[in-house]
Amino acid sequence: QVQLVESGGGLVQSGGSLRLSCAASGTIFGINGMGWYRQAPGKQRDLVATIDSGGRITYADSVKGRFTISRDNAKNTVYLQMNSLKPEDTAAYYCNAFIIQNYGGRWSNYWGQGTQVTVSS
Repeated sequence: QVQLVESGGGLVQSGGSLRLSCAASGTIFGINGMGWYRQAPGKQRDLVATIDSGGRITYADSVKGRFTISRDNAKNTVYLQMNSLKPEDTAAYYCNAFIIQNYGGRWSNYWGQGTQVTVSS
């Protein structure tokens, strides 16, 4: 069984910072891409940032220059440092990862339960 657990969300003032963490646990042989997505009520889930096993990164245009994604492979953890937060960043943030549990097994996509980020004006 594999679980992704997010932490670090909260309520901050506009211009503030938060650091999100997502730790994968369980039987894990390997992790390929990891990323963060966000979804506000009534809206679709959108990509925020991704990082693959080689460290290649993709950001949504709306967060470039403000957010930084990183990962610690020894801890099976991906981070999202969020600076200069805006009210428009308010959403539930979800961790995503492609994980294989056994050598030669099937790659599967996993989602965390989400952590709420609320930015007040």
